Amino acid sequence: MIQTNDFTRVNNDINGNPRFVCHFLQFTTNNDLADYMGMDKISRKYDLALKRAKPLGGRRFHNKQYGGGIVFGSIYNLADLCADINSLMGALENA
Repeated sequence: MIQTNDFTRVNNDINGNPRFVCHFLQFTTNNDLADYMGMDKISRKYDLALKRAKPLGGRRFHNKQYGGGIVFGSIYNLADLCADINSLMGALENA
């Protein structure tokens, strides 16, 4: 379950909208993590997490300050984003 304190606030976008980053492991299920996580498998897990986050507005965040992050821009209500992520991940866990 993701909560608002799982996000890190980063610099605003060019238009001044707030941006928040979370780690890609927030978008993985227990089944995704069940196998050994070698380097090639981590990149596949990151790609899978990005695929799950994109419908919610998530994008790849490559920055030295936060490795393996997914950034969400123009977020003014972080609690709603958390609820959307939790419902998505709950549906994946139950499938």
